[in-house]
Amino acid sequence: MKIDEIDINILSQLQKDSRLSIRELSKRINLSPPSVTERVRRLEENGIIEGYTIKINKKKLGLSIECIIKVTMRNGEYERFKRFIADYPGSEFCYRVAGDACFIVKLSVSRLEDIEKFINSISSFAVTSTSIVFSEVKIEENLNCFLDRGLQFGEDKR
Repeated sequence: MKIDEIDINILSQLQKDSRLSIRELSKRINLSPPSVTERVRRLEENGIIEGYTIKINKKKLGLSIECIIKVTMRNGEYERFKRFIADYPGSEFCYRVAGDACFIVKLSVSRLEDIEKFINSISSFAVTSTSIVFSEVKIEENLNCFLDRGLQFGEDKR
């Protein structure tokens, strides 16, 4: 699927507010509602738009402490850790990475003791390094890089 500037504009607008109506979206990008509907449908069908989501204010839910934890496995217990983290309360993301750790995890918790509990729960099969998050640097994703590279999605044209 070839992505053009209009598609990028649609994605950018929906990324900022996924609740936009087709009518409002068409006004913002200066395109007719039927054309916008067709483009959004095509982006969904091709898997570029995977879903629509919300952003939750964790602090208002009492989860005021965030931390990033590097997890290094002992004895290659990768699958055990994946099962453990999949349902762990407060885990926001978990990435399998290369480098000085095996996984990077972000936790949102209400108390420092909750971080200690997490670390203690995996200490028999993993080593951790924890950083407390002081603040978030907002970065707005610039989707124009897709245009600059002339990317086509769904097919490898190399």
